[in-house]
Amino acid sequence: MQKLKLYGTPLSGHVHRVELLLRMLELPYEFIEASADVRQSENFRHLNPFGQIPVLVDGELALADSNAILVYLAKRYAPGSHWLPEDPVAAAQVQEWLSKAAGEVRYGPASSRLIAQFGVPEDYQVAQAISARFLPHMEQHLSDRQFLATDQATISDLACYSYVAVAPEGGISLAPYPAIQRWVARITTLPGFFAMPSLPYPTER
Repeated sequence: MQKLKLYGTPLSGHVHRVELLLRMLELPYEFIEASADVRQSENFRHLNPFGQIPVLVDGELALADSNAILVYLAKRYAPGSHWLPEDPVAAAQVQEWLSKAAGEVRYGPASSRLIAQFGVPEDYQVAQAISARFLPHMEQHLSDRQFLATDQATISDLACYSYVAVAPEGGISLAPYPAIQRWVARITTLPGFFAMPSLPYPTER
């Protein structure tokens, strides 16, 4: 098997979720730093016309969108595994949380972090409000289960983990959410886990 290539940056949660699965599947890959300048280059735009990370290259295939990459890796390199179950109900439950990762997580905790840490021009109050609606829902969901979709870790756990775990870096405390804290700790015990580089917690805005 030829080595996969992953274009990204270490502080991106979207990249981190892909790296988590690569490591947990023990797949060899080359990490290629893709700074903002690199993402504007013609070569990178050939891989992803939108200039966004992550991008996974597997032979002749170039895939963008972190959740799509997670689905591909699970189907291609771990078919029938707990990461993406074949059972219709379980698969639908995985998809439900992948959608929340792309929706509420992206525009709640992830947006808050992007604004607080990197000055991205998004609306901090809106991001905080989305988080305030979503995190209690996630807390209730996890109150009587170990993982989001099934009784084992799936790609939806990885998709949601990276930004929820670092929510305090966006000014969102996880102290009110003990079930989420237990879930975060549970993910860190999975073989192959590694954390994103930490950033300082912002002062009150």
